Amino acid sequence: MVGFDFLVEPAVKGLGTFAINTVKAGAGKLAAEGEQAFFRASRKYIETYQKRHCQLKVLGMREPVDLSAVYTGVKLLNEQDVLQFDPCALEESYRQTRLRGYASSRGGDEKYAGIDIANQKPYLMVLGGPGAGKSTFLRKVGLEALRTLYYEAADYVPRKIPVLLELKRFDAADIDVEKFIAAEFETCGFPSAADFAQQALAQGNLLVLLDGLDEVPSANLDNVLGEIRDFVDRYDENRFISSCRVAASGYRSRAFQRFSNVTMADFDDEQIQQFITNWFSTSQDVERETAQKCWEVLQKSENKASKELAHTPLLLTYLCLVYNLSQRFPNNRSSLYKKALRILLEEWAAEKRILRDEIYEGLSIEQEEILLSEIAYEGMVGEQLFFSKRELSKQIRTFLASTLNVPASLDSEAVLNAIEVQQGILVERAEDTYSFSHLTLQEYLTAQCLVDNGEWHKLVQQKATHAQWREIFLLLPGLMGGRSGADDFLLAMETQANTYLHRPKVRELVRWAYRVSGRDSSEQKSRPSARRVIILFVALALARALDRDLDRARALDRDLDLALALARALDLDRARDLALALALARALALDLDFARALARARIFPNLAFDNLVKDLERLRKEQQSSDTQEKRTAVIEQMYALWFSTLGLDPKTAALSREESQDLANYFYMCELMIRCKEGAVRVSPEVWDSIESRILTVPSDTQSQQSESTQF
Repeated sequence: MVGFDFLVEPAVKGLGTFAINTVKAGAGKLAAEGEQAFFRASRKYIETYQKRHCQLKVLGMREPVDLSAVYTGVKLLNEQDVLQFDPCALEESYRQTRLRGYASSRGGDEKYAGIDIANQKPYLMVLGGPGAGKSTFLRKVGLEALRTLYYEAADYVPRKIPVLLELKRFDAADIDVEKFIAAEFETCGFPSAADFAQQALAQGNLLVLLDGLDEVPSANLDNVLGEIRDFVDRYDENRFISSCRVAASGYRSRAFQRFSNVTMADFDDEQIQQFITNWFSTSQDVERETAQKCWEVLQKSENKASKELAHTPLLLTYLCLVYNLSQRFPNNRSSLYKKALRILLEEWAAEKRILRDEIYEGLSIEQEEILLSEIAYEGMVGEQLFFSKRELSKQIRTFLASTLNVPASLDSEAVLNAIEVQQGILVERAEDTYSFSHLTLQEYLTAQCLVDNGEWHKLVQQKATHAQWREIFLLLPGLMGGRSGADDFLLAMETQANTYLHRPKVRELVRWAYRVSGRDSSEQKSRPSARRVIILFVALALARALDRDLDRARALDRDLDLALALARALDLDRARDLALALALARALALDLDFARALARARIFPNLAFDNLVKDLERLRKEQQSSDTQEKRTAVIEQMYALWFSTLGLDPKTAALSREESQDLANYFYMCELMIRCKEGAVRVSPEVWDSIESRILTVPSDTQSQQSESTQF
């Protein structure tokens, strides 16, 4: 959307003419010098609106950015959609998508473009959580209203003069909304500003934007609500848009019965990508394709939890600022999420200049973070993403009672309400039903609780292979300080992983992979552990081709996926060479291309893959020329025999039961997770990690004898 930088004169003319016509309609003629005064005031009004409301500078940004340059169209839900949320259905949905923000209960088709709703509704209440973009939306509608006065094709249709009032300024005992509006015009030099404001209101020529109803100082709330209600009734020919946090539901019900309630929907992928494109729009960024690269990085599976934050505009702004510093997101995601949490806890409130509630006079940010971490942990342990108001109040009450430096006078429900209204970390999703605003934040707080209380040891034993705990595991090493915290954690993970190597056939298969992978040499650029995974991958691919049991075949498919993920984590380039072979291996493990890929890789110099390729080429020709099914079957059996002979593997060893296959899958998963945890740690001893990696895919009790066998091989 084009800003006013190149359209100042038409804008001044449009607003000035509209203002003059307002005066003439109410008071008759206006002298020429009076008209010039209105044009001068109109110029000042537009410039002031731009400076106050069209420059975004949040989260410590060094320079402001233009609203029109980065604005991304919002989508709204009507109140009925919000009220129809079913916590049970949401629980399942959130586990799948990780998204807890507001979306239509009937699907995505019920989201409406914000500007379209603003055109339709004369009285509009825009609800949303902290950082959802409510204030930005009001400012954008005001900007479009100014454009409408001189440009007929503007997005906002009604011809009105926008007046934006920040309700946090309503802190006096005696509130007069009309005087506040007149002051906006007087500041910009409108002649007889009070009379002009009264005439504009009487003629219904204003768009009154009431921003931040929840930011009204609580001591003055009743006065403000009463004044706004009476003002809207008195001047109901004008249009009104107000914003309020969802949590402050009592506010809107007491003063805004005439208003249509809509809720800000979280950004979807299209909006996220558009925001990133808008943000990185300088000529240098366009040339370097910064926006596209940022979007691609955010799409990677390892950034899934980070992307969840991007559905909230404020936190997406934060992610763009982080990416701009180093053109990537940090490996230590704990630091990323800690900052995001602090933005919601304190920095955003400071930016908005919200007066701190008296509740927070006795409850520090550090204490609140501990409280939230305990709630998050209890929820994760109980596989609970939603909490009743009664449960939360009880937990808060217990925390307050057990914390020495917290005033005994604090009320648990009041604390819950303050956390919800002012910060939006806990959000009411349905009546008396709450959840954390982002699953990422619940996971981060859970990890923090585990580290603070030293309870991660039992987590390794009980939850390491549970997918819903994966992100928490990835966060833990980034929160562990000291010289041995992450080292001890990784060693504990190794110990737990080794428990899945207890079955005799699994141990036999691992021993075979150790022998075949061979000793390190200058010709072998891949790590020994990576070679062991790759050769085991080959054995499993052969087993997959031979197995006709559907359940066992599916289990082997899972093993192949996890083995390849582990190979990528250990030695990305070599694993990438085999990525194409994966699909071929599932269809037919003796495919020539698969054998050729292994021959090219040359990571197993003791195995004659070149000879295997030649023999397979000969047998393929025999198979194609065979004139009976019996002959073709005999040739296929020879192919299998060649593969197993080349690998030095007994086919029975590779034929795993479903239980054995599951154990191997768990082992692969834990080793890959352990490597990812190492990458996100603040500090890991090189000696400790080298020792751990050298033992991957070895049988612990046989390490010494295996090394001896490897020397003789």
